Amino acid sequence: MTALLTLVTGLLYPGVVTGVCQLLFRDQANGSLIVKDGAVRGSTLLAQSFVKPEYFHPRPSAAGSDGYDPTASSGSNYGPTSQKLFDRMKASSQQFRKENPDYSGTIPADAITASGSGLDPEISVANAEAQVARVAKARGLKTDQIEQLVASATQSRDLQFLGEARVNVVTLNLKLDDQFARR
Repeated sequence: MTALLTLVTGLLYPGVVTGVCQLLFRDQANGSLIVKDGAVRGSTLLAQSFVKPEYFHPRPSAAGSDGYDPTASSGSNYGPTSQKLFDRMKASSQQFRKENPDYSGTIPADAITASGSGLDPEISVANAEAQVARVAKARGLKTDQIEQLVASATQSRDLQFLGEARVNVVTLNLKLDDQFARR
């Protein structure tokens, strides 16, 4: 019985599931990698650190000691009364205002808070729109051009009623480089 169960649950079942996934969901089964010119540029599932002004910036990350470490995916686990959380959010707010001096509205919550995994590649549409002026200025473009790119990269709600509209920062920044070369 042990040998039979080992064969079925250890080899046969995982082999069938892997084969079906490779056949029906090839992209997802292989990590949703973004390949350009034969090189892997990232994944649509994992945030990357973009800090230059000509790029849209992702949410802050608590994954790993320097953030954005896919081998250390986790949130900070700070509670709402945590002084460390307050200090980090205050620093993130100041950094956001410094990086986006032309934006005077309320800072979107996802611009100063990390996601549960610390690696969420998506930001809210409001967060992307708050960064448009900085990106346009850094690339020497009109804000209309960048706004159109953000609109084209916006993903609607899942099944039209789950979650919120969002923008994948990795794919948006790759589109930026494709359409508007860096200066």
